Amino acid sequence: MTVLTPDTIRAASETLSLLTEYLRSDPDLDEALDLVAPLLDEYTGIPVQFADTLRALARVVQEHPDTPATSEVAFLISELRTAAWEQAGQHTLHYILDALRAEKPSSTKAACDWCP
Repeated sequence: MTVLTPDTIRAASETLSLLTEYLRSDPDLDEALDLVAPLLDEYTGIPVQFADTLRALARVVQEHPDTPATSEVAFLISELRTAAWEQAGQHTLHYILDALRAEKPSSTKAACDWCP
């Protein structure tokens, strides 16, 4: 397993920032869709992964022996779990990519291997 550090997580976040900058530079549509597709994958994309991360964090906080058993902490743990459910609900974003691909001109559809 890869050793995780705050720096490795920052690197992932910086990669997303680079993608955002690139998408603002008016790239080719096919390339833009290709680059974003893995992030919005229905099963492994960021919404699903981040939801899992938030749930795991809530569990770690709740089960840690040094976590105070206060109503404020219980509320914060509940907020993490609520955010996880909301994030997981975004897994349907991949349908937007499918719809965009379906709307592309047929000459482009035939030329790409990821079009429906």
